[in-house]
Amino acid sequence: MSNRDQFKTKIENLFKEKELFHKELAKLSFEEKIKKLVRLQKIAHNIHPSSKKKQMVWKISLKSSI
Repeated sequence: MSNRDQFKTKIENLFKEKELFHKELAKLSFEEKIKKLVRLQKIAHNIHPSSKKKQMVWKISLKSSI
């Protein structure tokens, strides 16, 4: 198998994995998606805390919907 064929196979596998990843994310509840979003906001804030652009991290409270 040539380098080009190996590269093409790796790219195809990468896109398949990406599709599976997105399908798994789609199965998450709304609350879990928000938790992941807040986690990413915190990570971004920690990477560039002194950025000129004010970064917002949502403050959420875990309330029961009963």
